[in-house]
Amino acid sequence: MTAPDLKTPTDLRSNATKSVAEALNGVLADSYALYFKTKNFHWHVSGPHFRDYHLMFDEQATQILATTDLIAERVRKTGNTTLRSIGDISRHQSLVDNDADYVSPGDMLNELREDNLKLVEALRAAKAAATEAGDNATEGIIDDWTDEAEERAWFLFEASRNA
Repeated sequence: MTAPDLKTPTDLRSNATKSVAEALNGVLADSYALYFKTKNFHWHVSGPHFRDYHLMFDEQATQILATTDLIAERVRKTGNTTLRSIGDISRHQSLVDNDADYVSPGDMLNELREDNLKLVEALRAAKAAATEAGDNATEGIIDDWTDEAEERAWFLFEASRNA
């Protein structure tokens, strides 16, 4: 039995959309890694700013998770396939996991800020690939995701000033 073709019809050139899909799959993998790290820190934060950080990390994790479906669907709309498993995520992610037993609140804020800024870099690279491919829909939606990541980095920076 042959597998059904998953290639969604598109007017974009397949070679061009492949590079966009690869960039978006990297962003997707990093988004899942950042989501899980943010939730990890949400669950394990402690100290005098517990409530503020706990709530901020939860809000940020929710925002990150909300983008994952949009990213994956954008890959599919361009006729490509996306990530399929935790293993697939780990093979594509560039952000480093944090499995430490204890992370200070200040280190949590700094690490999440740096990871969000790395995500911004990956988003800018994905936008450049979309521009090269003539994929204006991907170009436009990436601007929103970039703005959200920049805002998260800003909030983490400001919160870290008192950590």
